[in-house]
Amino acid sequence: MAKRSKGYLETVERLEPTRDYTPGEAVNLAKELARARFDETVELHMRTAADTRHAEQLVRGVVVLPHGIGKQVRVLAFAEGEAAEIARQGGADYVGADDLIKKIEEGWVEFDVAVATPPIMGRIGRLGRVLGRKGLMPNPRTGTVVAQEDLPRVIREAKLGRVEYRMDKTGIIHCPIGKASFSTEHLMENFSALVDAVMRARPAAIKGRFLSSAYLCTTMGPGIRLDVNALTTIKAEL
Repeated sequence: MAKRSKGYLETVERLEPTRDYTPGEAVNLAKELARARFDETVELHMRTAADTRHAEQLVRGVVVLPHGIGKQVRVLAFAEGEAAEIARQGGADYVGADDLIKKIEEGWVEFDVAVATPPIMGRIGRLGRVLGRKGLMPNPRTGTVVAQEDLPRVIREAKLGRVEYRMDKTGIIHCPIGKASFSTEHLMENFSALVDAVMRARPAAIKGRFLSSAYLCTTMGPGIRLDVNALTTIKAEL
């Protein structure tokens, strides 16, 4: 068993082990328990009832958090010609085609979001082994493969707080909702936006309860068990 620090054990003692916290209570408690010397990320983890062996039950999408996630987002755009110029004017940090493909193949991945125009997708397919594992591969399903006229909007949204959510192999969705330094109001609004997006993405193939459990935590803090029923009424707490 991993040895826990004294500070971590002290924060765990603040939790009531048999209690399910409302979103508002959990956010306030997470902020209080953030003890690290850096600004910890606040994360939401939701276990779904999906059977991930069936493609029709998978959940994946994007949501623009109203207050971002508290970090500078570096956007790379795979584009050339007119599209490349549009991407540069739209605020992309890195723009290119074959030059960027070669650089990434050599191991460079110093960016947070990658977008691409359809004509170039055939040439970046071989980057799937590198970018796919890191969740950076442009994908039409997540809105990162777009026509050149949509590049400014997608780049702007990425920098404002556009995050991707998707299930892992066990059917759990992990996603940041901001930093511990955010105000409770801003964290709650980000929380609400994410939950609303996930609930709207619920596959029709999943019957009965969609979310079986959920936890809120900070980077170095313990998981705070949430009242799943209260997630659907989170807007009432705003």
